[in-house]
Amino acid sequence: MSGHGAGRPGGGRLLVVGDLATDVVAVHDRPLAPATDTAAHVVLRPGGAAANVAAWAAAHGAEATLLARVGAATAEQHRMELRSAGVRPVLREDLDRPTATVVCLVDATGERTMLNDRGAGAALGPADWDESLLDDAARVHLSGYLLFSAPGRDLAALIRTRCRARSIPVSVDPASAGPLARLGPQTFLDLVHGVDLLLPNQDEARLLGGLRDPEQAALRLAVTTGALVVVKRGPDGVVLCRPNGAVLGRLPTPEAKVVDTTGAGDAFAGTFLAALLTGASPLTAAQAGCTAAAHCVTHPGARPA
Repeated sequence: MSGHGAGRPGGGRLLVVGDLATDVVAVHDRPLAPATDTAAHVVLRPGGAAANVAAWAAAHGAEATLLARVGAATAEQHRMELRSAGVRPVLREDLDRPTATVVCLVDATGERTMLNDRGAGAALGPADWDESLLDDAARVHLSGYLLFSAPGRDLAALIRTRCRARSIPVSVDPASAGPLARLGPQTFLDLVHGVDLLLPNQDEARLLGGLRDPEQAALRLAVTTGALVVVKRGPDGVVLCRPNGAVLGRLPTPEAKVVDTTGAGDAFAGTFLAALLTGASPLTAAQAGCTAAAHCVTHPGARPA
């Protein structure tokens, strides 16, 4: 692959592959009380990292397609929600497993703790692939959750091979530091070898780069993988690192009243990729992504309000 983050000028479709979920968001303004009740504001929202990225990309003008696996009972509901967000849904229905569910516990600072039942999403694999999905794709984005199951790893390898044959750039978001640590940093790096763009948060960058300082870890990660590495640092903004070991730039995140940080990284990723598809430079795209992430944290849920 080549281009390291650049999109194809003139636009084109973004294909996103990975997880779709129902989020149960519980916002509580006091610490959880064991063995009794804690008052909370609880809402149901559509979620899943891959679906969120696709929705944010569509909100910023991209033609976006999502390939995901869902429980048959809620498939039509999720199709309708994706279409209303401007996303073309390609959903494989699972008769045996329910759609993934994520319980998001959000404290008074907006920080979230997640309980994840991957359900049908963990079974997404090569049997769900359709080669025609690449016919109008200018970029492909893989959610890191895809790499946390054996079928998903096989699908990711298949997609990378097909994209390489067509010179379609591929990006990956490592998704979550906990399961990433269980998978193993080197295993992950082997699985994403040859991608053009990595979008870790700072905890994931530290884990994958093997250094405590997120910027130094990102620089090492960029050199190791040969990818453009964009590290999402929450309120501290983002840093972009070139494959040659140089910092391309650092950008702040606009100030925002934080209600729920769920999906902020997905908002950045989707908006960043949408901008790249218009021919924007990585720095310009990252600025748009930071603005979207700041907007995302101002309301409960991970999709555009």
